[in-house]
Amino acid sequence: MDVCVVGAGPAGAALAGACQRLGLATALVDVAPDRPWSATYGMWTPELPPDLPAGVVAARAEGRVVALTDRLLGWEYAVLDVPALQAHLSEGLSGVRVYASRAVGSPRPGVLALADGTELQASIIVDAGGQARPLNLRRRGRERAAQTAYGMFLDEQLAAPLIEPGEALFMDWRQEHGEDGWPTFLYVIPLGGGRVLVEETSLARRPGLPLPTLHRRLRTRLARYGIVPPADAAVERVAFTVDHPRHRASGVLGFGAAAPLIHPATGFSLATSLRLAPQVAAALAANLPRGPKPALTAAHDTVWPRSARIVHHLRRVGLEALLRMPPADVPAFFEQFFELPERHRWTYLTARDDVAGNVAALTHLFRASNRRLRGHLVRPALLPPLPSNEPVLN
Repeated sequence: MDVCVVGAGPAGAALAGACQRLGLATALVDVAPDRPWSATYGMWTPELPPDLPAGVVAARAEGRVVALTDRLLGWEYAVLDVPALQAHLSEGLSGVRVYASRAVGSPRPGVLALADGTELQASIIVDAGGQARPLNLRRRGRERAAQTAYGMFLDEQLAAPLIEPGEALFMDWRQEHGEDGWPTFLYVIPLGGGRVLVEETSLARRPGLPLPTLHRRLRTRLARYGIVPPADAAVERVAFTVDHPRHRASGVLGFGAAAPLIHPATGFSLATSLRLAPQVAAALAANLPRGPKPALTAAHDTVWPRSARIVHHLRRVGLEALLRMPPADVPAFFEQFFELPERHRWTYLTARDDVAGNVAALTHLFRASNRRLRGHLVRPALLPPLPSNEPVLN
């Protein structure tokens, strides 16, 4: 085979399909390749891939945030119909050889070992196995930061006190959950079909804030609005790492969340994965006639050009700033961020390879901040990563 992709989630399916369409003999490996995707996905409307069918978008909403004040972001958010997205990407796998098995490693270049003892040979091996990163070199190290959230799926009429029709509440930092300690926010988005997702979210913490804490805070917050979720309400539990180092396995390309393409400050990755999939496939198709090594190098440079590595580092510094920030200062920080000109906010949130734009956004934020906030922004660039946000017990 030319390409073997491990992981049949959105990133892996998109890349495998793109490779096959360019005439590359492609395989896809996953323990349960047909299992339904359970996460909730969305992206800003300008990020929607042009070939995405209209039916994959379940709802569109204007973004709104509450830090110290209430404001509209000025951008439309598209919430995806996840079964429709999976069906769309699965249709693109026509001709791809699918193996229902667990990948356990790449013992030598061009070889993928499966749990049943089978070895698959391919010129290019891709780890798109998500947070598990099954082909990445595992090393013991410091605690990783994680985004965690606990959500409930409610009828839109029940959730009406939280959002207006056609609106999505991305962050509400008001302390209506009634607890001191690590800051969390409310996230509310329409899903279409009369359903709404309401979620108490910890943007990042090292280690992640426990889900029972978020569950308790969500119920308290909802009670303030007179909302009593039904006993059989479906729930969503979210926990994923936001500060994984880049994929380092020799002879393997990391893609999707495994790369990691996750934005360290937001947790978003789907739009980037879908945009990059055809670009990576094109790099492989153009360079494989010269051999696997040039093709792998070209693909890696497509995923991680120098500009993207610099921007990712800047965003990691921003993540460390958030992790070191006193909880009481977090709403004021986001108030300052959302006061930035729209072009700066958009660049920081979406432009992964625009070094000049991201530097300009951070410079503007620094200049607009008071002395206390400036200290929070600069200190992480001069210090090693914070080992943990857990309180020290004497």
